[in-house]
Amino acid sequence: MNLLPKATTDFTQIDYWNSFFKKRGKKAFEWYGEYPELCGILHKYIRPRDKILVIGCGNSSLSSDLYDVGYKQIMNIDVSGVVIKQMKAKSKNRPGLEYQRMDATNTTFVDGEFNVVLDKGTLDAMMPDSSPETLERIDKLFAEVDRVLAPLGRYVCVSLLQHHILLRLATHCSGLGWMLRICRCQEAEHRSDNSGGFVFPVFVVVCTKLKSLTGTKSVFEVCQSAEQVQRMATVEDTMAAVKTMQDTALVCSGLNRCNIANSGEVIMELSRPGDVSPRYTITVADSPNVKDVTRMKFAAFIVPQGREREWLFGTPEGHQVLLESSGVDRLAVVRLHREHKYENLKAVQDETAETVIKLAPSFKDFSERPKIPFLTVASDLGNVTVIARGESQISGGFIIEDAEGAEKQWYRRLVFLVTQNAVQSEARLKTVEMNGEIKHIVDVSYLSCDHHKYMTMGVSMVNVADRPFDVLVLGLGGGGLCTYIRHCFPMVRITAVDIDPAIYEVATKYFDLQEDEHLKVVIEDGLDYLKNSAKKGTKFSAMLFDIDNKDTTKGLSCPPAIFLEPEVLASAAECLTDTGLFVLNFVCRVEDIRQTTKSKLEKHFKDISSVKLDQDVNEVFFCWKSKSGTTIEKAAENLNAIVKNRKLQEDDLIDIEGLSSLIRTK
Repeated sequence: MNLLPKATTDFTQIDYWNSFFKKRGKKAFEWYGEYPELCGILHKYIRPRDKILVIGCGNSSLSSDLYDVGYKQIMNIDVSGVVIKQMKAKSKNRPGLEYQRMDATNTTFVDGEFNVVLDKGTLDAMMPDSSPETLERIDKLFAEVDRVLAPLGRYVCVSLLQHHILLRLATHCSGLGWMLRICRCQEAEHRSDNSGGFVFPVFVVVCTKLKSLTGTKSVFEVCQSAEQVQRMATVEDTMAAVKTMQDTALVCSGLNRCNIANSGEVIMELSRPGDVSPRYTITVADSPNVKDVTRMKFAAFIVPQGREREWLFGTPEGHQVLLESSGVDRLAVVRLHREHKYENLKAVQDETAETVIKLAPSFKDFSERPKIPFLTVASDLGNVTVIARGESQISGGFIIEDAEGAEKQWYRRLVFLVTQNAVQSEARLKTVEMNGEIKHIVDVSYLSCDHHKYMTMGVSMVNVADRPFDVLVLGLGGGGLCTYIRHCFPMVRITAVDIDPAIYEVATKYFDLQEDEHLKVVIEDGLDYLKNSAKKGTKFSAMLFDIDNKDTTKGLSCPPAIFLEPEVLASAAECLTDTGLFVLNFVCRVEDIRQTTKSKLEKHFKDISSVKLDQDVNEVFFCWKSKSGTTIEKAAENLNAIVKNRKLQEDDLIDIEGLSSLIRTK
């Protein structure tokens, strides 16, 4: 039986509603939830002694349910004579529960007669669009509600709050100086969810009639739940908060009904009311092997603090491996944020459980969903200690943290607060005893970033035993790359250039960067340094660009686009010796930008090749001013021999067997 309107305009036609109720007969149409779902909010804003007007009552049982629990003064009106006749017959034994056929935009009640005007879906039905005719009708409705409400009376409206409806309602309240509070009715959504239907967020809007005072701002509030009341500054902020809830519900409903493996991952942030930064980030990954969502096994995985950046936990490819090893078909990967405090593992489970269950696939039995298993690789939340905080005029706020990783290994990290998903610099720590005290110090024999291994390999391409050579590094960070190069090549002379004095201080104080005759740091804009060096005729055997881009909106993460401009690349080539090598750390997911960048490089360098990392976005370009002096494979073998000879590590730094698959020449 086709009971739902085929077009939105059907909602407003009297003939439609007459036809609708004849088809439904005595069965109530509870589109927006029934009394059990709505009562928690309604009882909070409607008192038993209130005189209540229910507009567009339909054949809903809401009024009779309210009557039966103590609300004895309820007047119901509707434009449908059919439904009024039905409801009068049903309520003949309930004195005080009255029904009249009447248009809500033109009632015959006296001014201020009611304490509450209750509307369940009527505003939505009357306002399918924002046409002039519709707006005129809605303004009449609001004017009539204002007229029949007593001072401090409440217009309580159950609505799906489409954008145009909320805008008109909020603007109306603002113009009259009324208080507007929007309460999300989770219970009504749970009812729809349990029945397997598409879940629309249901809201109960409470508009309180206040005396309008000149210069007084209207109050707007949004309640995600009974305990979460958030004051909004403007109508726009109010609408944005509602839209976020609606968008989230749409995503969750979609996850309930389909496998997203072919569409990528879904990422959701969870925040506490009033918090600027999210408390959790949940990433949902699906296996492509199961198409029937009702057969999908589901679990959540809590990433220990300090391990968010690991490939297994921080990349889509890693999530697929984690998904398979967890033995499920959908995995919700829960990441904690470093600026928040968490009590323990169970507290995190309890706090995220309500959201996690909404990300689950559909279940055949909607009446009883199974408990969601929470998985992790540790018995606790991980061990992270913030040892310092700072502020850079260039990079903004940052923190230095010591974090325990896999196999009880500790790491020190520099993290910019504006890009907390990425670690700017990382060093492995080793435990030593100093003056009878156990301390963590930086292990200079370790490179945490894979792309730094290949940039160091680039230096090995120009290294000549027992002969001094000069290397320029633009981008210092924690100084790990420069420190490692210095320990690999005894005859190297490194000039590291960075624009940020605060980061230089971090590198020396927390990452054991030491200046000497083999390493000096210049605090200057790299562009200026490069231009001046070209003018002076300064030459380097190798030049390394390892510069992060603060603006990633264009798809380029490293380096900033200005460092790839023709005049900058020309200066770079000018500063190289005739056999010099330019090494570029390039991070970009857009192939068109990559091809454009490669074309730019080809105009200034004779021989270009690259290594594309398999577990990172990074691609390291090797650009020779003249013909290449060696192959990438040979350079890797040389570097492996150097690190072993220098006793930096016993194993190969670069995997020779897997290297050929990473090399790109196009």
